[in-house]
Amino acid sequence: MSQTLLIVESPTKAKTIGKYLGSEYIVKASVGHVRDLPANELGIEIEGDHFEPCYVPLKGKGKIIAELKKAARKADQILLAPDPDREGEAIAWHIAHELGEKKPIHRVLFHEVTKSAIARALQEPLAIDINKVNAQQSRRILDRMVGYKISPLLWKTVRRGLSAGRVQSVAVRMVCDREAEIKAFIPVEYWSITTTLEGSVPPPFEARLHQIDGEKAEVSDQQTADQIVSDLQSSSCKISKIEQKERQRRPTPPFITSKLQQEAARKLGFSAKKTMMVSQQLYEGIELGSSGPVGLITYMRTDSVRVADSAVAECRDCIATQFGKDYLPVKPQSYRNKNASQDAHEAIRPTSVGHIPQEIESYLNRDQFRLYSLIWKRFVASQMNPARYYQTTVSIMAGDRYQLRAVGRRQLFDGFLVVYEEGRDNNGDDKAEETELPALNEGEILRLNEILPKQHFTQPPPRFTESTLVKELEEKGIGRPSTYASIMSTIQDRGYVELQEKRFYPTDLGELVTDLLKKTFPDILNVSFTARMEADLDKVEEGGRDWQALLADFYRPFAALLDTALVTMRDAKKAGEEVTDEICEKCGANMVVKWGRNGRFIACPNYPECKNTKDLGANGDENGGVELPADAGKCPECDSPLKLRNGRYGRFISCSNYPECKYTSSVGTGVACPQEGCGGELVEKKSRKGKTFYACNRYPKCNYATWDKPYPLSCPSCEFPFLVEKKRRGEGDKVLRCPQKGCNYETKVPEIAGKKIDL
Repeated sequence: MSQTLLIVESPTKAKTIGKYLGSEYIVKASVGHVRDLPANELGIEIEGDHFEPCYVPLKGKGKIIAELKKAARKADQILLAPDPDREGEAIAWHIAHELGEKKPIHRVLFHEVTKSAIARALQEPLAIDINKVNAQQSRRILDRMVGYKISPLLWKTVRRGLSAGRVQSVAVRMVCDREAEIKAFIPVEYWSITTTLEGSVPPPFEARLHQIDGEKAEVSDQQTADQIVSDLQSSSCKISKIEQKERQRRPTPPFITSKLQQEAARKLGFSAKKTMMVSQQLYEGIELGSSGPVGLITYMRTDSVRVADSAVAECRDCIATQFGKDYLPVKPQSYRNKNASQDAHEAIRPTSVGHIPQEIESYLNRDQFRLYSLIWKRFVASQMNPARYYQTTVSIMAGDRYQLRAVGRRQLFDGFLVVYEEGRDNNGDDKAEETELPALNEGEILRLNEILPKQHFTQPPPRFTESTLVKELEEKGIGRPSTYASIMSTIQDRGYVELQEKRFYPTDLGELVTDLLKKTFPDILNVSFTARMEADLDKVEEGGRDWQALLADFYRPFAALLDTALVTMRDAKKAGEEVTDEICEKCGANMVVKWGRNGRFIACPNYPECKNTKDLGANGDENGGVELPADAGKCPECDSPLKLRNGRYGRFISCSNYPECKYTSSVGTGVACPQEGCGGELVEKKSRKGKTFYACNRYPKCNYATWDKPYPLSCPSCEFPFLVEKKRRGEGDKVLRCPQKGCNYETKVPEIAGKKIDL
């Protein structure tokens, strides 16, 4: 009996596919790539304008390659079925080279791991798409040249172990540029004036000052605000105009990769890396009891919002059955891609909407269930009728000068919102518009109950979250669906940025490296240049650009900059070794500023004979740290003031009389450890990856710890000794919740003197 060898990337996928195929098929997994450029050298032969990559088998893949070759010798036909993207095409090409077989080798493509999709793919075998392969080779060679040529310069001028990347360095620059904007931002004062009015029909409603003398109201100081309040108090308020319009809100398209990563970050708190890991599991197959492994979603790396007609038809049947015909459009909802090149894949959707999340929940772990539910709801909602609401805008004249405006909204039909509503990256200020106004009439005189002037200050642009950084990269055309997750991980792993309370902060090291690269390699860190390179790689995939010419066009000016950089790049090692007034208590030398893995620190210049080092304080002063107020107490050992310092493992408190007094303590929270009989206090700590957590100060005797920031407020519902800070899914508001299982108590973060408490 003849046999066909089918090679996929993942053992899980191999298991799922093996269930669908008969004994005439042997299904094997390559477990990802089988060969790549060598790890310890450039691995690219450059002759003029020609670039020849020198691939070698990956370390540890010898046994897998041998098994694939053995199976290939026995097979009559070989089918290569890695993932349906550039990376998968390159893996198929590398496998074919390693097998070295002369018998037929074909490529098969399927975008979902289902029996019908696999059957169709097997009936339509293809040749390996060399344009896709060359696009992947181009990206790999570009990244290798940037990394292997620039990184040694950073080793020489900053410290060993640093790296540069064609896309990662641009992402770090974006974080650094945003931080510079925040530091340079000058707040501008402005005032809002909100009134509470009441007509002949209750209830009272709010209206804001909208215009002054026919121009947009701009109130810049308290004196002006007070004058307006005085004028309003003596004015008659009359409705001058009422506008009523029926509006629609259309559903959002089904997920593409970037949008899935953004929404999973907003609603589930997932990192981009975690989103891709869990979606890979859903794609490759989940054991559904007696049904065996089933691929639950389509391929999760895609730029396309296109959906197969058969999937749309099934979805429409589901909507009619589950929600009723009022929710079903007369015609299917359709969505357009930004460009034709994105149409190779479908959007991310359930392979069958018949796999209703609640019905298969018992077969999924918590993360799988939450992500699958998000994908299922978004897809079903995308084929539903729009939500309809009635919007009322009321213009009110207060005297002759001031126009007030009230906006209300009344929902007429919930439409797709019955299933799903997209989250937001910011708090938004349109909730007032979602309230319904009372019955009002033009010409009606209103009673003025209250005037509330409120001072505001313009805010700097917010720091990036993973969600907003992915969004920014996508909008600027930097990176592709398969790269966003690795970018988020790499820039943190390299120590160039830190994620604090889910927002990216550049480290001293990240800002230094970015500054050096901006001055020495301006194109490499140029957002527009990087975006054009991504577009050129797309053209290679489409067959409209020669990959060798693309590499040559990049390398010629790059090589010239490298030669210049060897001479001109600033040596941060030498520049950073400024002498301080701090005296080394071990040998008496003046200590110097140096760069390390965790940023700047001060060290004895007599290294290696003297290995004394100290933290450089949060404000960069040689003695380190910020002195705490007197009410924070004194050093228990020498009665000197205390200082708050930043160290390798986060913030800590120490004696200001260091090194004479070496007293240190963790930053306390004022929250007692909840473990019975412990008597300890929860203190601030930092994990190896730089993430803040809170643990008992009696560790290792007590190992209680929590990621959530504790507040010294007992729960009024169950009397648990403290509450923890949480962020509402899909909203910017922080709330306090009880951490006790089974208790659902929640309240707003309390305010003192108009400012939210911040421990």
